[in-house]
Amino acid sequence: MNRQPGNIIITGFSGTGKSLVAREIAGQLRWDFIDTDNEIVSLAKKPIAEIFSSDGEKKFRKLEREAVKRASRQSHRVIAIGGGAIVDPQNRSQLARNGFIVCLEARPETIYQRLFQEESHGSEIRPLLEGDNPLEHIRQLKARRQPYYDDVDLVINTDDLGIDDVAKEVVKGWRLLRSARNDKGKARNDIGAAGNSRGKTGRDKAKAGNDVAEDVACWVETTTQRYPIFVGHGLLDRLAEKLKKVSSSRVAVVISDGNVSRLYGDRVREILKAAGFAVNSFVVPPGEESKSINTAMDIYNFLIKKRVERDDILIALGGGMIGDLAGFAAATYLRGIPWVQVPTSLVAMVDASIGGKVAVNHHEGKNLIGAFYQPNFVLADTQTLATLPKRELTSGWAEVVKYGMILDKEFFEFLESNAGRLIKLEQDVVSKAIIRSASLKAQVVSQDEKERGQRIILNYGHTIAHGLEAATRYVGFLHGEAVAIGMMGAAKLSQKSGILPTNVVKRQQSLLQKFGLPTSFSSTGLAEIAKAMEVDKKTRAKKIRWVLLEDIGKTAIRANVPQQDVMAVLEELSQR
Repeated sequence: MNRQPGNIIITGFSGTGKSLVAREIAGQLRWDFIDTDNEIVSLAKKPIAEIFSSDGEKKFRKLEREAVKRASRQSHRVIAIGGGAIVDPQNRSQLARNGFIVCLEARPETIYQRLFQEESHGSEIRPLLEGDNPLEHIRQLKARRQPYYDDVDLVINTDDLGIDDVAKEVVKGWRLLRSARNDKGKARNDIGAAGNSRGKTGRDKAKAGNDVAEDVACWVETTTQRYPIFVGHGLLDRLAEKLKKVSSSRVAVVISDGNVSRLYGDRVREILKAAGFAVNSFVVPPGEESKSINTAMDIYNFLIKKRVERDDILIALGGGMIGDLAGFAAATYLRGIPWVQVPTSLVAMVDASIGGKVAVNHHEGKNLIGAFYQPNFVLADTQTLATLPKRELTSGWAEVVKYGMILDKEFFEFLESNAGRLIKLEQDVVSKAIIRSASLKAQVVSQDEKERGQRIILNYGHTIAHGLEAATRYVGFLHGEAVAIGMMGAAKLSQKSGILPTNVVKRQQSLLQKFGLPTSFSSTGLAEIAKAMEVDKKTRAKKIRWVLLEDIGKTAIRANVPQQDVMAVLEELSQR
């Protein structure tokens, strides 16, 4: 923040108004306006659509890097860049060196309407509007890019703003940064205030007046709740401090299992008591068997006995099972009490703790009884991973690999290159992997809180996984182990459907095996697995909605997968 930005960079998805806003800002400041897409056309001497069709995306990205480089050479420029340019690390570095980077945001529905209107008025046909479901295409592509859109100096939501209003907000933010360049804290707070009523700042920036920006990896913003996800080494020591910022009550109930309680129960209780909290603790037996309606009833009885009130706060301390169980209790006791997630397993940090899915199991299927109920925050202390049993840690990498497969090819390649370091729990790469995974899930959840649309892609591999878990009564596989096998099944089904190349199936299998995850199973009846899949939550009109792949980072939802293909893949996955 001690820089003096000489340029203003406008990024964002198609349809957010980048060029119009940049041109307006340039007029207000009397600066030069540059649209890198126009520069690319000038360099190639052909339209962008023709570059893609005749030369391919690789050539386009090369030209884009050159256009960004040229545009960044001088100061006092307002530069509008293409929606995908910010994803390239070379472009990001070039632009950040001398630029104040602003992302213009809008909901996928708004983007779709704007692009459709442009096309209706005779503008160039957008590739985003091609295909059977352009809105879903927009959602998926935007979700893949969202972590890069968030990691900027200022984010402004344009859904309900005119071009002039957005331009004024950008200029205000830029002037505040320029005037406060020698005061890091003031710059952060003022820039946050500039976007307070219109949008939100990036991951490392102040968050619209909230005094909780430190250690924030990302934010979840749904229609019912807005909350931060904290990721860091040694964060347990700051739990009480963060609780005080979201709750006026000084009564806390810690729900944990026997294993985690032995490791961290006393420490958490002492941290809370030292900060003035009255602490009650309830410990359940470890293992998926505890995630039942009977255990939930035991928790209700305990809360009633302790006279826990509606403003008191419940803390889920543990892995995914504890988060689901404690969250279910929080959602239903007194019709909902505040709660926070303190995940201590890898799978919980990157997946189960994010998004407010809370549930208990039924003997007919996993997570069949539950709700969507968002926590007040998630606090992931990466230091706790060092005490995980090796099998538990290995299991968690399946969900991390999943995010690369469904949303982010660059992240998948990062995992391929750094698998050895991640397995050794090298702090810098582990933090990057957890933050990226959490950010990807947070973006999907923010757009689809209750799994009515895009959020279903997070279930890649989970249809077979839940079938495996239910068929073995939740004792045969850890969740991540089942997911790894399920991902292989989904990839093979994608291949059988003719939409996924063989080499992608092999790359996924190779990466899962690098992390020590299983890619096949034995000693489990295929009929039992198939029966359990029939009551999976992703069924609609009695048909399973399969999350399949077309490529790394590109999903497809299919409800017409032939049963004979499903059984053939299960047979292939099983080792007799």
